[in-house]
Amino acid sequence: MLKTEDQQNGNKMNVLMLGWEFPPFISGGLGTACYGLTKAMDQLGVNITFLLPRVIDDSCTSHVRLISPQAKNTYEWQENSKYASEKLKNVKFRTIDSPLQPYDTPEVHQQRLEQIIERKRLMRQGIGQKSVSSPKDSQTNESAKGGDNYGRNLHEEVHRYAEMAADVAASEHFDIVHAHDWMTFPAGIAVAATTHKPLVVHVHSTEFDRSGEHVNQIVYDIERKGMHAADKVIAVSNLTRNIVIDRYGVTPEKVEVVHNGVQRDERWQLVETGIEADEKIVLFLGRITMQKGPEYFLQAAKKVLEAVDNVKFVMAGSGDLMHRSVQLAAELGIGHKVLFTGFLRGDDIKKIYQMADLYVMPSVSEPFGIVPLEALGNDVPIIISKQSGVSEVLMHALKVDFWDVNEIANKIVAVLKYPPLQITLRNYGNFEVRKLRWGNAAIKCINVYKSMLQPA
Repeated sequence: MLKTEDQQNGNKMNVLMLGWEFPPFISGGLGTACYGLTKAMDQLGVNITFLLPRVIDDSCTSHVRLISPQAKNTYEWQENSKYASEKLKNVKFRTIDSPLQPYDTPEVHQQRLEQIIERKRLMRQGIGQKSVSSPKDSQTNESAKGGDNYGRNLHEEVHRYAEMAADVAASEHFDIVHAHDWMTFPAGIAVAATTHKPLVVHVHSTEFDRSGEHVNQIVYDIERKGMHAADKVIAVSNLTRNIVIDRYGVTPEKVEVVHNGVQRDERWQLVETGIEADEKIVLFLGRITMQKGPEYFLQAAKKVLEAVDNVKFVMAGSGDLMHRSVQLAAELGIGHKVLFTGFLRGDDIKKIYQMADLYVMPSVSEPFGIVPLEALGNDVPIIISKQSGVSEVLMHALKVDFWDVNEIANKIVAVLKYPPLQITLRNYGNFEVRKLRWGNAAIKCINVYKSMLQPA
């Protein structure tokens, strides 16, 4: 096991980490990144207190016990959890009673808030089932006290969450505050201000990635304030670093690049999938949103089907453009060739990789892109957009401009029709991705911490 210099010298580093999703409660790449980075730091002997918004209502289990008075269930670590065998020895989790969830929009947040308020009203009237607390153990989650006074909108809730995070931090011991993405930036600022500890903000995505030029000004302002308040900014790619510098006015010397890694899982074997031998599968896996370019995937699919017939296109994921994508597939006359699976997790993701002959990521703006690494790790060749951070670290991948559907289609046809090309991309890509590990990312983050803790 790798050891940091501090660990070898007997001095453990203590980090307060602020995030807003963590496996198995996960809906996107941020949760995967937080898990990979946290697990690697845990193995390096870093003590981490991970603070999260409380999960209000979910059916998944975790190695972390989450106890929520508002929820119908009490979530306990169980053997059938994907992460059950990977307990984090140096990590503890605390949650704040908050309805914040990943990839919230103001409209979706408002709907959820109204549902929570109604559920609480019914419970006060004696309707509904209260959850039962479980005995405390070494992995027990300690929920910070919340209440009914949630913010009236997403903006207010983000700042209410920040105030409560500062209260929780007062009872914790840590050397560094590490905040992931915009919803936790105000919390990071509040904690750093009250504890006088250095703040690092980790930019996994920016408002320009999510919304293009039509940014939500409130979100942009929060991001900008967080970046300027931080002692250091970690960007997941040089692409993102340039956006942070050019669009947010952050001093270049302040921004460090730490590329994401991938966790390779070799505990499963290929099994019969039921897909006919002569049928090719081209996979889109990710949130079906503007940022991921689903319309370019479908437009390229139509052009591919004009040249190759025995192909099906699988769109695995969910998002605000899901229904529009279904309509577009029908309008293009390829609805019978496109399968929409909805959001996948766990074994279903493994199965879809087993089925796939090719993975395509036509992202309009992708700060990094962990899924291509996972695809390569599962022996699936990839086509990725040049407008992605992951293109900086992969040489054995076909790269295209997201808007060039003709070129996307040409490359898809080439991979499907010429097995030697597919084999070369798969073998060399798989070898290449083995070098990208979360342990390296963790060491780079620790070095950033050290630079902030050194006396001036």
